[in-house]
Amino acid sequence: MPRIALFTDTLSDINGVARFVTALAAHAPDIHILTSTRRPIPAAANIHNIPPLFACRMPGYPLLDLAIPNHRDLSARAAALRPDAVHISTPGPVGLAGRRFALRHNLPLVGTYHTDFPAYIDHLFNDAAITRLSASIVRRFYAPFDRVFVRSAGFAPRLAEVGIPPDRVVALQPGIDTNHFHPRHRDPALWRAFPAIRPASIKLLYVGRISIEKNLPMLARIWPRLRASAAARNIDAQLLIVGDGPYRPAMQRDLAAHDTHFLGFRHAAELAAIYASSDLFLFPSTTDTLGQAVMEAQSSGLPAIVTDQGGPREIIEHNRTGLALAASDDWFVAALALIEDAPLRARMSIAARERIAPLTIARSVAHFLELHDVAKNKPGHALARGPARR
Repeated sequence: MPRIALFTDTLSDINGVARFVTALAAHAPDIHILTSTRRPIPAAANIHNIPPLFACRMPGYPLLDLAIPNHRDLSARAAALRPDAVHISTPGPVGLAGRRFALRHNLPLVGTYHTDFPAYIDHLFNDAAITRLSASIVRRFYAPFDRVFVRSAGFAPRLAEVGIPPDRVVALQPGIDTNHFHPRHRDPALWRAFPAIRPASIKLLYVGRISIEKNLPMLARIWPRLRASAAARNIDAQLLIVGDGPYRPAMQRDLAAHDTHFLGFRHAAELAAIYASSDLFLFPSTTDTLGQAVMEAQSSGLPAIVTDQGGPREIIEHNRTGLALAASDDWFVAALALIEDAPLRARMSIAARERIAPLTIARSVAHFLELHDVAKNKPGHALARGPARR
């Protein structure tokens, strides 16, 4: 089994990347996570935090940190592990340090394209020149990589668009903790902790970062009309938003009069119960490379409506476990139909769980390790394999 030094800028944050990296560490002791943060991180023998030289809140994203690592200490810790390969999880300051370490020691260099930054930049700035610049930066960052993983096969062509050669791109088998996210965690009593949420209502759920690049303004436009149409049919429907982000104040203001409830960050068993105790999952993003929250929702037995762009469309089976639709008024029609049709939701719920149940995190970790066999194609690297010095 290869020993891997995985560099990541996000481990303490609440997002799909951090959850996936943490799961890798928990299931594979030979994957050593290296990061640099001032925030709390999971305690494990194979998780290594090198205190940053400087850290501040991310401009525009105060919930996230921008941390500048100590390259010397980070490199020394990585060298002591004597890795067979280096994996870069994020193209930030820590990822850059890992990239430099791998190239200096002639180690196999692998990375995962978790976040489509050019697409995010396009959504945030709507400026073609800035988008082209970001694509150029991404292309140059990944140029020396032996392999680049994508979280969904359908997203692979997108990497070609930003200049990453297709012969280096590999789709990683998706996986989550299917025991943790399970319909058995449905608990109507959960809502007693949230007085404004009515136990008998139809609950439409979104989980993730509350930001413009997640296409949440579309959901904010559709929901008031959707709620009114449901009420006209004597159906009680509520919208629940789990997460946080820079768009939350505006979204909360716009939906204040429309029975929308912002629950903030929720974790572990409580998050699993929220998924399983809701009725329909809405994920309007057009830029996600996978959509881990969609997997978690489907594993919990939730029918899901996603867009027909990006990775989430591969997670659902259209018309069986949910719907993949253009980011348009089709969402209003489809969501209203599912709100009205309880038997259809029940059938989709069963199918959703069946679809995700085989996609375990153990299977994904095994594939992740297998794909790092590029080490055999790069002999004579500068770090001879031996016992890791902890």
